Amino acid sequence: MSAVLEQVPLTLATRPTREFSKWAPAVRARPGMRATEPDFDHKISVGLALIPAGLAVASRRRRECRRHRLAMASAQTNLANDTLKGAAKVCSECGNVFAEDSLFCRMCGTPRSGTLGVGAKKAAPKAEEPKKGHFPPKPTPLLDSLGDEGTQRIRSMSVPELKQLADEVRWQVLDAVSVTGGHLGAGLGVVELTVALHHTYDTPRDEICWDVAHQCQPHKVLTGRRSRIYTLRQGGGLSGFAKRKESVYDAFGAGHSSTSISAAVGFQTAKDRLGRSGHSIAVIGDGAITGGMAWEAMNHAGGMGSKMVVVLNDNGQVSLPTFYNKVQQPVGALSETLAGTTTTETRGLNIQGNIAKLETSSAFQSARQLAKNATKSLLPDQLSKAAAKLDEYTRDFVKTVPFQGSGSGSQGELFEQLGFYYVGPIDGHDMETLVQVLENIRNDHESGLLQKPVFLHIKTKKGYGYEPAQQASDKLHAVMPKFNVPKKPEDVPQKPKPPPLTKVFGDQLVREGERDEKVVAITAAMPGGTGIGIFEKRFGPDRTFDVGIAEQHAVTFAAGLAAGGLKPFCAIYSTFLQRGYDQLVHDVALQKLPVRFILDRAGLVGADGATHCGAFDLSFIGCIPEMMIAASADEAELIHMVHTLAQIDDAPTALRFPRGSAYGDLEMPSEPRFLEPGKGRIAREGRDGTLAILSVGGRLREALKAAEELEEKHGISATVADARWVKPLDKKLVGWLAADHKAVITIEENAIGGFSAQVQQVLLDGGYLDGLGTPVALRSMVLPDRWIDHNTPELQYDDAHLNAKNIVQKALAVMKRVGVKVTG
Repeated sequence: MSAVLEQVPLTLATRPTREFSKWAPAVRARPGMRATEPDFDHKISVGLALIPAGLAVASRRRRECRRHRLAMASAQTNLANDTLKGAAKVCSECGNVFAEDSLFCRMCGTPRSGTLGVGAKKAAPKAEEPKKGHFPPKPTPLLDSLGDEGTQRIRSMSVPELKQLADEVRWQVLDAVSVTGGHLGAGLGVVELTVALHHTYDTPRDEICWDVAHQCQPHKVLTGRRSRIYTLRQGGGLSGFAKRKESVYDAFGAGHSSTSISAAVGFQTAKDRLGRSGHSIAVIGDGAITGGMAWEAMNHAGGMGSKMVVVLNDNGQVSLPTFYNKVQQPVGALSETLAGTTTTETRGLNIQGNIAKLETSSAFQSARQLAKNATKSLLPDQLSKAAAKLDEYTRDFVKTVPFQGSGSGSQGELFEQLGFYYVGPIDGHDMETLVQVLENIRNDHESGLLQKPVFLHIKTKKGYGYEPAQQASDKLHAVMPKFNVPKKPEDVPQKPKPPPLTKVFGDQLVREGERDEKVVAITAAMPGGTGIGIFEKRFGPDRTFDVGIAEQHAVTFAAGLAAGGLKPFCAIYSTFLQRGYDQLVHDVALQKLPVRFILDRAGLVGADGATHCGAFDLSFIGCIPEMMIAASADEAELIHMVHTLAQIDDAPTALRFPRGSAYGDLEMPSEPRFLEPGKGRIAREGRDGTLAILSVGGRLREALKAAEELEEKHGISATVADARWVKPLDKKLVGWLAADHKAVITIEENAIGGFSAQVQQVLLDGGYLDGLGTPVALRSMVLPDRWIDHNTPELQYDDAHLNAKNIVQKALAVMKRVGVKVTG
């Protein structure tokens, strides 16, 4: 209790002033408490009630806080963030200490400030001179002036300064990504939008929710992280996506698609419920609008009349382009409606920008409000509603018919029907128009002239400002480090690298498609990432289906194809199949339809980090009845397993394989074999029945390395087995390992509840763990029960304790347990 009462002394600093009164929310009071006194956490309240002296101290502290706030408000101090000692964990308004996971002060409601992430323990380091990348140096005076203070200075900049700042940010993103690699094109396309948003809105108090967040490098540069921007996607460095623990400016974590609108509606509703002022903005694009969740959220927001903003960053692409769509024809009817900017459209966009300024202006909104009030009072109810519809249709007509080629089309009506006020399309690279329209929207919401959500449609060019990106077929969606450095002859590898496992799968699927014309392939906007693009290039759109970022639809669509007599291969990253889990259970497995799920990126994924880690598929699929699950240990086994799944027509199947390349030292099969379901293999047979290591999937080689070290250094001759199948599990193999060895270790690249749970159930049912007869010691090696941040794959495996040295350590510990003496 003394720790609770011992408050941090009130700081003499305040945040940079901007409408001071808007920071303090209306605070609810308990019965018997004066309405002006803030409430405490329940546990603290109970403790204070038991200690009268403590209550008196707390009451005196609150009075001091109120006097301090009034004094600071009258002083209107405007100190730089570097003078706000501990600003990220001590409230600059009242001096209260923030809770570890709190974005708002529990005492006065002030948003947490500074550049530290939620739950951070120490002050952010001072801004350092940025490292150099592989682009020619460029002066960045405006960006330098921001330091690592955050976004306050941006709000005082003029439009010409904002344009210059955008140019400096674009260079900084290019230079940083030339060092780190990663996503690039999408970030280059939203530089102007990012600058305009931080200029217009009071971030981090006003939340910006980035969809997918692979375009947030400009946002990170502007929000106190420029000094660390060269650590993007590096171990211990900045994430390649928005991450709440990294910064208070990252309002909502992302990495998967179509989540931003739901999150922004939630933020805005929380503001309304808690009496806070402010705005919530969702930025969605790069195909994320094709996800069903986005439409669910818009339907809800429009029905609620939530005063939030959706910015559609329409760059004409759905994640990665497909071969038959030739980039210019994005996936799906919606994406074709929201087509990318062309030279013809640019002239129309200039006109649309002027219209957008007019229709968001306070004068126009006031006139609309007067007209609505007049029709309500003078006309019957039905005619009044018709007049309201006439307003929508008239605006859509004015924006569409006289100005063909502007890109407006009929989508305005589509979003108006969902309850939004549609604005646009406007040029997303025209800073002056962006700023004025955004400021108008903000003012319309604050003044109450607009009582509904706004849908702002902007047209951008992915890779904008970097000519090689705009000329590339994928707009340089993602790049390797030094992507802009010409290779010298000595840099060209003499020996070809082993192919990615994704390509091994894609090539084998083509062979299966050539054998059987019923084989078809499905992808959810990732033809290149899943290998389906290889199949697509060979067979075209008649047998290849890119459904956009819509995993739920992809799974049920595949179920329909299977029910109709085709052989669908539905290739989805392990982490993205999580989004279609109900469909997997209800639409596929329950009906026992032979859909073949190909789960690329199973396990740890390196620089993409926790958002893309395929850690759970063996757990969430393994519990589904009558599912068959295979996991390949190498490229040769992957070929056999693709062929095997193509032959299974009476049950749903799944095949998982890790991210990365083939080993390259195996003889590839000239003809694939059918691998009998539920049949494993012995990869290395021990001599003395001491230890068995049972692996499934990509850790087999590490298990074999560990077995060699155990024998050479410690005198333990271990048997190593490759289960191949998680379901059906080879019960005979498991039983033999348990009966003939003193200890069994299972290893998998999956969370708890996966392969090890299946093995344990077999041993329990077989009585091997009853402690009767000759007991067997069972140990399991799985991914740890925590999130593993982005890093190199090798260091991630070390962190997860799934490398050969970790297997050796586990083996030595269990040998000691069962009384086996080891050497070395």
